[in-house]
Amino acid sequence: MAEPVADGIRAMLPREKMIPSARKLRDTYTITPGAPLFRREFGYYCLERWYEQGLARDANLAELFQYDPPGNHALWQLGWCEAAFCPAFEDKVIEDRGEHEVYQDRAGRGVLVFKGRRDGFMPEYVDHPVKDMKTWVENCKWRMDPATPERWKGFDERMAKAKVAAGQGLMISQRCVGPYMYLRSLIGPADLLYAFYDMPDVVHDCLRTWLALADAVIARHQQHVTLDEIFFAEDICYNHGPLISPEMMREFLGPYYRELLAGVRSRQIDRARPLYVQVDTDGFAPPTIPIYRELIGMNVMSPFEVAAGCDVVRVGRDWPDLVLFGGIDKRVLAQGPAAIDKMVERILPAMRERGGYIPTCDHGVPEEVTLSNYLHYRKRCIELGG
Repeated sequence: MAEPVADGIRAMLPREKMIPSARKLRDTYTITPGAPLFRREFGYYCLERWYEQGLARDANLAELFQYDPPGNHALWQLGWCEAAFCPAFEDKVIEDRGEHEVYQDRAGRGVLVFKGRRDGFMPEYVDHPVKDMKTWVENCKWRMDPATPERWKGFDERMAKAKVAAGQGLMISQRCVGPYMYLRSLIGPADLLYAFYDMPDVVHDCLRTWLALADAVIARHQQHVTLDEIFFAEDICYNHGPLISPEMMREFLGPYYRELLAGVRSRQIDRARPLYVQVDTDGFAPPTIPIYRELIGMNVMSPFEVAAGCDVVRVGRDWPDLVLFGGIDKRVLAQGPAAIDKMVERILPAMRERGGYIPTCDHGVPEEVTLSNYLHYRKRCIELGG
């Protein structure tokens, strides 16, 4: 039998044919000790403040901060912090509270915000669309039909771009709202804790629907490309650890994770390709590491929020085969060069020696971080990260 064509889809592209950023990112995922640290950022909440401090509005941030070109290509269509509704709920104001207002967002939640301002702070969610089986079926379930034509708008164009990316050696990453994050967007984080006990039939029907949609979308993607990663957005932790018990994770989440991943692995065009499984959760994440290793074979995790007690150096030592992204304290970035130096000099040399690490802010860079402080941080990342 002939060897499969090494085109990045049927078989891995030869390393020498990959673009440099793809090689560099793959070295991170394979935990290559001493490899230069990949240069990128989590995101920004600070740009308007930076514009006031002199940043040109047309500035090329990748060039200014010396980021690497992308080493991966993301596939979406499966939600992120909420369900992948199609159609989405109407975005509209539903209550005027003087200086504040409540609006219905695209996920059907009631969100309390400042009047005329919806970004740059933590909103308060005052209502969620699922209260029982009736509201689940009437408000939400029908919005997750994989056959909805609008869901597939632009599909051929998206797959053409993914094929080009694969042909350059970029890692193909399927992004997906995780089952816990999905449930809390439907029911609310507090009410969900009661729902596990009071209406498990609703919870399981929500999860079966999540699985059916995710499996259908990913199956169509896999007709065109081989996946390198499944990336779950799964804010399952708070400042002291997970919001639900390991037993609940095993009972309610585990079966759906495993069935989805089994289907993905069975459909890979390149059966020899490693499939990385990443979990992104805020809060104190280390207690979930052994659970996610057991449930889904997780081998990548982010963003390790320092304010909640995460320390990437310690986690990297405890879990030497886990790829880590994040762990740069946004509070320290606001304190000035001396504090920044102390932080990065502790983290970056140790993590570069270990391998398998990308330094990023442990969430979007907040507006308290000045442009000059961030430029100093980037300068030190380049000096210490190679």
